[in-house]
Amino acid sequence: MTDTASHLRPSENPYLTGNYAPVAEELTAFDLPVTGTIPADLEGRWLRNGPNPSPDIDVMTHHWFMGAGMVHGVRLRGGKAEWYRNRYVAGADGFSPNTNVGGFAGTTWAMVEAGTPPVELGYELESHGANAFGGTLPNGFSAHPKYDPATGDLHAMAYHWPDLWDHVQYVVAGNDGRVSKVVDIPVSDMPMIHDMSLTPTYAIVYDLPVTVNLDVVAEGYPWPFTWAPDRAARVGLLPRSGTADDIVWCDVDPCYVFHPLNAYDAADGTVVVDLCRYDRMMDTDRRGPFTDCLPTFDRWVIDPTTRKVTETRIDDRPQEFPRHNPTVGLQRHRYGYTSEVTIDAPNLHGAIIKLDVEAGTSQAHEFGPGRGGAEPVVVPKADGVAEDDAWILTVVYDAATDSSELHILDAGDITGAAVAQISLPQRVPFGFHGNWVSDSSVPPPA
Repeated sequence: MTDTASHLRPSENPYLTGNYAPVAEELTAFDLPVTGTIPADLEGRWLRNGPNPSPDIDVMTHHWFMGAGMVHGVRLRGGKAEWYRNRYVAGADGFSPNTNVGGFAGTTWAMVEAGTPPVELGYELESHGANAFGGTLPNGFSAHPKYDPATGDLHAMAYHWPDLWDHVQYVVAGNDGRVSKVVDIPVSDMPMIHDMSLTPTYAIVYDLPVTVNLDVVAEGYPWPFTWAPDRAARVGLLPRSGTADDIVWCDVDPCYVFHPLNAYDAADGTVVVDLCRYDRMMDTDRRGPFTDCLPTFDRWVIDPTTRKVTETRIDDRPQEFPRHNPTVGLQRHRYGYTSEVTIDAPNLHGAIIKLDVEAGTSQAHEFGPGRGGAEPVVVPKADGVAEDDAWILTVVYDAATDSSELHILDAGDITGAAVAQISLPQRVPFGFHGNWVSDSSVPPPA
């Protein structure tokens, strides 16, 4: 990298240079500077979680997925950005979820890849310790649960290195914050199942050829998963009311999927999933996900009768972190929003891309040279009618100034200027996920 930020923080490990590098301080700032107008219906917190490794790591073997969790948050109310906070996530025995953060059952949860329990956070991001859903979670959880608005349940496909060697678990938590269902799903070689999909009929299992490799562990690399070229790739349709014996397994071409956009049951009995697909993953790169292969945006149509998967390329530009309007979750959708991946540029991220999967077209919001928007968080407008009546919240890194801003875009006018730009008191490092948590779902302290 040749940008200003990488010169400020050079490293022999590309996942520790520039804006991949951790931030040193926990800060609190009030009355953040705003350019433009914050929509009045945005009352709550934009939250984001990511790894923040300590200075004593082994630079040569460090993997981007490792490091203590640090949650960044901005509280919006009354058209103002009232505060920014960033806080380390602290759990039992030093455990620190570092992958995602969101609201559920009236609580804020920090979650992690590889399945240990979430940590409960207070409204101002202080850690309240690991919470295994009131003691009802038998093992671990996931960083990417799926919410069913029809039932209020949260669904997850949990794998747990190193405790669950021969199976993963489908876990359902009710809106009371307690686990109501667990299904053990036998798998071989401990695959890395980063995410799942959900429809009204099925929970979808991605059993793909990235698996635990003990030779890598013996070589001293902390992240144990690598590409397994001789292992079959398959996707499973688990009836939500069924058992592991009821799963319909369908072979797919070798690939890896971190993040699906959305899934739904089609009228002809098939299941449609839009997702970001890699031809391979963690093949030669032992420290991160991007140098082996870049993702494209594809559609899978899964037929449970023929057990066939039809794959179609929707957009071949490198892009990741897909999101949709939550009002169409588990239903047929028209729009998806992604972050362009620009790994060879001064910024991991580029434009925010709006994909119209019905028309087969796309538009992009460009941020300018050396600037890029991370994962687009989609928030429905209070008076919204159309699917793209929504706000897009994304953190934007500027490599020239080594700073970050929170931008609010209008999804219905994605190529237009930002509705608001909120200056943050320090940069937000690359990685990983977050959500909008409204004050109506997780209220502030009285």
